Order: sequence, then structure tokens, then C-alpha cells
Amino acid sequence: MKSLYVRIVFTFVMVAMISGLLGLLLTSLYYQYKQQSGNEQKMLSTAQSIRDQYEQNPQLDLDTYLAHTAKLGYQIYYVNRDGMGRIYGSPFKHGQLNEQQIKAVQDGEVYLGMEKQKDRLQLFSYFKNSILNTVGLPILTEEGEAALFIRPDLQQQIGEVRIIAGILIGMTFVISLVLIIILSRLIVKPVNELTRATQQMVAGNFDAGLQLSRGDEIGELARNFSAMTLAIKQLDQMRQEFVANVSHEFQTPLTSIQGLARAVLDKETTPEQTDSYLSIIEMESKRLSGLSKQLLMLAALDKESKPLHKTAFRLDEQIRQILITLEWQWTEKSLQLELELPDTHVHADQQLLYEVWLNLIANGIKFSQPGEAISISIAESDVIEVKISDKGIGIPEEDLPYIFDRFYKADKARSHKSAGSGLGLSIVHKIVALHQGSITVHSRPEEGTSVIVTLPRL
Repeated sequence: MKSLYVRIVFTFVMVAMISGLLGLLLTSLYYQYKQQSGNEQKMLSTAQSIRDQYEQNPQLDLDTYLAHTAKLGYQIYYVNRDGMGRIYGSPFKHGQLNEQQIKAVQDGEVYLGMEKQKDRLQLFSYFKNSILNTVGLPILTEEGEAALFIRPDLQQQIGEVRIIAGILIGMTFVISLVLIIILSRLIVKPVNELTRATQQMVAGNFDAGLQLSRGDEIGELARNFSAMTLAIKQLDQMRQEFVANVSHEFQTPLTSIQGLARAVLDKETTPEQTDSYLSIIEMESKRLSGLSKQLLMLAALDKESKPLHKTAFRLDEQIRQILITLEWQWTEKSLQLELELPDTHVHADQQLLYEVWLNLIANGIKFSQPGEAISISIAESDVIEVKISDKGIGIPEEDLPYIFDRFYKADKARSHKSAGSGLGLSIVHKIVALHQGSITVHSRPEEGTSVIVTLPRL
């Protein structure tokens, strides 16, 4: 029974059957404690009326009288003084009274057969066509004391009702079973569609459509699955773009290195060209090394389980140290530094934040024109805010939403030498996010760029 459809149908059928059995049991208990004694008293009263009617009119022919009475919807068993019994109306199908029971009634006792029945479900005793399930009274006849046993002939009184009730119950069960089979299929159908969509997604098709109009839990599951599919599709596209970009970033300098190295090995260059080619090979090798380090850092940052090694340190001193490290770059362009770096203590991962300021300040230097100014300031309130501004070439507005994407380069026309790998801002964004901070960029083409990094104090 591995199919969900079969499981649901089986469960519903079992629920219907168990409900029916429990309903029967509860009805039997209700009959036993609420209805049984009343039915016995009614039957006893009816039997007394039949007996009294005959005893008050002894001229009546007993055999004819009992035969006509039985036609009114009763089963009658008459036993005379000699123990000879006669049945009037439809015959009893089950049971037999013993001599002691008959003798007791003839001697004046009342026999209540339904009270003596020990069926597991008392409700069945009422419908059981048994001579034991009767009311017995003594009756005085011309032959002497006799015994009269009477019970209602249910087949004659409510036979049609029982048939209708049986058909109603049977048809209800059959119709319920058919509806269970149909509706279970409707319930399982969206699950099957979800399975189909999952199989297509595994096969690489992320465009499998699902019915999203349902307002129930399955509809919510379908919407969540569609959202997940879209996210996985985007991740897959990013993965493909990432692989393509990495391959391109590695292939370009490798091709250059191979070509220059081959030219040097073939002795086709002058000593001056050889020196120039070797310098280019060294520069491209450093660029490849830097790209590899950035990729390794991104891979490490992507592991969210990697804990931050937070320590307390002076943020202003860290930024000054980076300016010293990059001194040859900003002095080469004769850039002016406008610094506002008050004593600022921060509790963070010192090594990772070093990469943030190194990338941002290096970008500011790289895209500034000679003689321009770079402004770096720290402001403290409930948070720590670091602002790095330049007067460089800026970033077009349409490119701003994508500058933190990996390998994204706003100016595709820039040379590899000036454009970098396109991973620096991705690393910066990831590190700031790991510190529960935020980063915003404001920029206009030819007017410059301002980057604001906000970090929590602790």
C-alpha cells in the first residue's frame, strides 16, 4: 500500500466502518438503558389487553380470536394445559421455551423474554425473531390455565421500513465509497503534480507550472514550491554565470601568459621585449593569485557556520594602517586625503573588516583621477558609520542594484588592469552582512561615489 491514493481511500473506508460500528454500539447502549424497558412494558400492556379481551368475552372462539389478533401484526405462541402449543401469525425462526418456563407462566408468572436475552448488542434482541424474545402471560380458557406468548411481528409491522432503512444504509455506504474514491483522487492530484514538477526540476527543467489558485494548505505548498523553484533556478543561473566568469577571468591571463612565455622560449624577442613580457607574466600571475584568494575567501564566507573571530580593536587605527599600505597608489596619483577618524573602538572580526576597508579604499583610489580627493570619516551614535567618498568616474544608476553581484562590472569597456575581478564588492557585502551591518552606495557618473558602511557597536 505504497500509493498515497490507496492509503487515503483505505483510511476513509476504515473511518466509515469504524464509525458505523461505534454508532451501532452507542445506539445499542442507548436502546439498552433508555428504550428496552419501555418496549417491554408496551408489549406487556398489549399482551394484557389481548388476554383481558378474551377473558371478558369467553364466548369467543380462542383459535379464531388469536388468529385474527395475529393478523394485526403479532406473533403468538399458545400452549394449553396439556403442553400442546400452536403458533399464530408468522412462525418463530429461532429458540424454544422449556417446560419450566411454560409451567411458570401457566401458574401465574409473567415471562419477559427480551430481558432474559444475553445478546452482545441488546439492540439486536429487539429484532431477533425468536420465541424466547416474547412476553408470556397466563390466560384462563375453557381448557383451564394456559400460557400465551406474544411479540410484535416486525416483518409485518415495519418490514417496509426495515427494507428502506437497509437500502438507505447500503446506498449511503456505496455512494460514500464512490465519493471517497473520487475525492481522494482530487486530493492526491496536486500532490502528483508536485511530484511531477519535482521530477522535472531534478531533470533541470525549472519552468514546471503548478496550480496556485487553491486557498488551502496544498495551494500554500504549491506556492512555496514555485517560490523555491524560482530561487533554485536563479541560483542555478548564478552558478552557471559564476563558472563562466571564473573560467573567463582565469582563461584571459592564462592565454596571455602562455603566448608571452612561448614567444620568450622561441627566442623571438629582443632583450627589452623579453623583460617586458616577463613583467607582464609576473603581473598576470599576481592577478591570478589575487583572484584565487578572493574565490577562497568567498567560499569561506559562504559557509555561514564559520564563526566570526571577534575582538576589540581601534577601527580608526586599522583604516590608517590600510592607508599606509596603499600609500604608493594614492601618492602615485597625487590624491588628497580628507580624514575624519576619531578614536573608535569596535568589537568585530579584525581580519575580515581589514578586507572591507582595503577593497573600498582601493576602489576609491583606482577610479579617481589624478589630483582629486578621497574623504574617509567615522561617525558614532547607536551604531558606527564609516563613509568613504571619492570624486571619481562614478557608477551609472542602472548598475547600482547589481554592484554587489559576483563578477559584475559596471563598465564593461574597462581594461582588466583597471577593472579588477568583480569580486571585491561581493566580499565586502558578505562580510558586512555577517557582522549584522549594512552597506549603501550613492553614486553619479562623473561626480563620484560614496560608500557608507554601518556596523553595530558590539
